[in-house]
Amino acid sequence: MFCVNSVAPRLTAKANMKSYHWAIFLGACISNLITCCAQEQTIHNLIEDIRNEEPREWSEFPTKSKLRDLSIQFASDNNNSEQTISIRQYDVKLEWRVTLNGKDLGSLATDEKDMIIYLPVRAGTLRDGENQLLIKCLETVADDIRVGEIKIYARPLSAVLSDASVDVEVFEGTTSNLLPARITVVNSNGSLQTVSSSESKQLAVRPGVVYTASGKAALNLPAGTYKMYVGRGFEYGIDSTNFVIKRGDRLKKIFRIKKEVPTEGWVSSDTHIHTLTHSGHGDATIEERAITIAGEGIELPVATDHNIHVDFRPAANLTGVRNYFTPIVGDELTTKFGHFNVFETDITATPVDHNVKDWNDVTSKIQDTENDKVIILNHARDVHNNFRPFGPGRHLSSAGINDGNWTVPANAMEVINSGSQQSNFMNLYQDWFGMLNHGVFLTPVGSSDSHDVNRYIVGQGRTYIQADDSNSGKIDVAAAIKSFRDGKVMVSLGLLTRITVNNRYGPGELVPFSDNLTVVIEVFGPAWTNADRVSLFANGIKIREASIQNSGVGGQKWKGSWDIPLPKHDIFLVALAEGPGVIGPYWPIAKPYQPSSTDWTPHLIGSTGAVWIDADNNQRRDAAYEYAKTIIHSSKGDIYKTINILTDYDAAVAAQVAGLLWQGKMDLDSHQVQEALEHAHQQTKDGFERVMREIKSLEK
Repeated sequence: MFCVNSVAPRLTAKANMKSYHWAIFLGACISNLITCCAQEQTIHNLIEDIRNEEPREWSEFPTKSKLRDLSIQFASDNNNSEQTISIRQYDVKLEWRVTLNGKDLGSLATDEKDMIIYLPVRAGTLRDGENQLLIKCLETVADDIRVGEIKIYARPLSAVLSDASVDVEVFEGTTSNLLPARITVVNSNGSLQTVSSSESKQLAVRPGVVYTASGKAALNLPAGTYKMYVGRGFEYGIDSTNFVIKRGDRLKKIFRIKKEVPTEGWVSSDTHIHTLTHSGHGDATIEERAITIAGEGIELPVATDHNIHVDFRPAANLTGVRNYFTPIVGDELTTKFGHFNVFETDITATPVDHNVKDWNDVTSKIQDTENDKVIILNHARDVHNNFRPFGPGRHLSSAGINDGNWTVPANAMEVINSGSQQSNFMNLYQDWFGMLNHGVFLTPVGSSDSHDVNRYIVGQGRTYIQADDSNSGKIDVAAAIKSFRDGKVMVSLGLLTRITVNNRYGPGELVPFSDNLTVVIEVFGPAWTNADRVSLFANGIKIREASIQNSGVGGQKWKGSWDIPLPKHDIFLVALAEGPGVIGPYWPIAKPYQPSSTDWTPHLIGSTGAVWIDADNNQRRDAAYEYAKTIIHSSKGDIYKTINILTDYDAAVAAQVAGLLWQGKMDLDSHQVQEALEHAHQQTKDGFERVMREIKSLEK
C-alpha cells in the first residue's frame, strides 16, 4: 500500500488533490480485488489422473492409477444463494457424477476434449466448516480421465458466465455474405471455455463451441484471456483472434473465412447422422443437428436414426438453413447382426423390420421394401450385441469371405467412420479391398456417425459424390444416389484425393484396354491440415508411394503421376493420402470408440473410390475372384498346376485361390500345398500366407 502522507509537505494544493484522487483510485482497486478474491475460491489447483477401473485405457496415462475417484475436503461457509463450481476435465468417455456434501450437482461433460465446465451449487449445499466434493464414475468399464483446477464462485451460474459479451459475425471471404459456421473459444490454457447465449433458435452451444445458423452470435463469457477460432468444416480456412475481456465489456469480432478446397462437381455428404430427438442418445436435438450440418458445410446429409425414418427439412426450415443443404430421409437398420444405413426412404413408409436371424434375412427384408436403395454396412469392425461383422473370428479380410457364407446385404461400406475410428485405420480399407477382390462391389463411404453437437463432429468423415453441386439446397437426389451406387466417390477425413487414369477416367469407371496406364493423383486440403504421404493400390496391394513435403497450404497440396505397366488381368486402382491428425481445438480428431490398442495416433485420410482397368479387354470389370475360379477349374484340383498358373497373377488373385481351396476343405498347411508354394513367385506366397494367417484366427 502506498503512503500518500509521506510526501504531502512538498505537494501543492493541486498536487495534493491529485494524490487524494489517486489514493481513492488505489483503494477502490484494492477493494475490488478483495471482493473478487472473496467471490472466487480455488479448492483444488492440481490436475489429477483418475481411472475408475483397470486396465489402462490409453498409454498417455500412468500404468497404474492411484485414484479411482476424486474426493476433496475444503473449508467454506454456508451458501444462502446459488453459487457456481468450475471444473477442468479431459478425456471423459463415461458418466462421472459430481456431488457436494452428498448432494448431486450434475455430471462432467461426456466428451474427451480438454474443457472447462460449470455446475450450479444450489442454496444450502455448502456448509460452515468442512465440505466434501466427490467426482466418481458408477460404471465398470475402464475410463482414464484428467480432472482438476476446481473453483467455487460466490455467484449464480448465469452471473459467472455473463461477466462480458462478444458479438461475432462470420463472412464468406471479402463479401458481405454471412455464413453458417463453427465458433471455438479456448482460454489461456487452451481448454475449451464454456460460454452462454440468450439466443437459442439459431445457435447450438456446447462447452467452448458454438454453431451459428445465421453467421451471427452474441456470446457471454467470464472475464479473461481467450482465443477464438472460426471455420466451416473441411473445405474452409480458419480465422482466429486473441482477446482479453474485462467484466462489463462488450466486444465485436468480425471473421472472414474462404473456401480453400475446390470441390466443384462433387457433393459433400455425410451418410450417417443421428439426433438425440429420435435416437434417444447423444446430445444434438434435431434443430441443433440442422445448424451443425450447415455449420460444417455438408450439402447432402442423410438422416439415419435407429429404425425410424426421419426428415431434416422441418428443422432446417425452422433454423433458417434449408438453402445450405438437401436432406435425405433414411434410417439406420439396427439389428443383432450389424447396422445398415438405408436410403432414400419415404418418410411415411414403415421402416424395415430390424428383427432378423442372419444377413440373408437382412437381405430378404430390405429387398422386400427398399429396392434400388443405398445400403451401407456400418462400422464393420465394431462389436454390437456381441457381433462383429468383419471380426477376425468370422471373416477372412484378404479373401472377402465370411465364415458361414452369408450374403453381404449391402452395396456400400464405411471405410472411415470418424465417430468410431479404428486403432489401425487401414483395417477397414483392407476389408473393402478384400470384398472388391471377391467380386462384391461396394462403394467406399466416409461418415461421422455423429449423435452430438461437438463430441463427434458431424461431417468430419464425409463422402464426396460426383454430382451437380451448383445449388446446395436443390441437389438432384436421384442423380446423386445413382452416382454413389456406381462408386463415383471420394472419401475424406481432413484430406481429399483425386485420381485420373489416362487423362479421363475416375472412380466408379472402367478404363478401356490400352497399351499404357498413366495415373495422375492430386491431394487437396485446407491450410490447417497437412499431408505427408500418398499411396497407390492395385487390387489392394500398394504399388507406388511418395512423400509429401511442405503441405501446409490451402488447396492443392500435391500432384504427381505414375506410369503403370499394364497387367495381364483386370485390377482396380485406389489412391490414398494421409497426414498427421488435427489436434487444434477447432476440428480435433476423436479417439477410437472401441480401441484395440492403448496407443493412438490420429491420422487425416483422403482416398478415392475404385477405378477399374479392363486389362483383358472384355469390356467388363472382372474381380480377382473370377480369375481364381477359372484357375482352379482349369487345374482340375492339381495344386502344383494351380500354383504354376498363378505366376501371371498378383497376390490378390492368389488370396482368392487360397480362399476357394480352403472353402473346398483343402488343408493349406498340408505338405503338398507347402511343397507347391516352395518355388512359387513371391506374390503367390504373399496371397496364400495372408489367408492362412486369417484362417488360424477363425480356428481360435
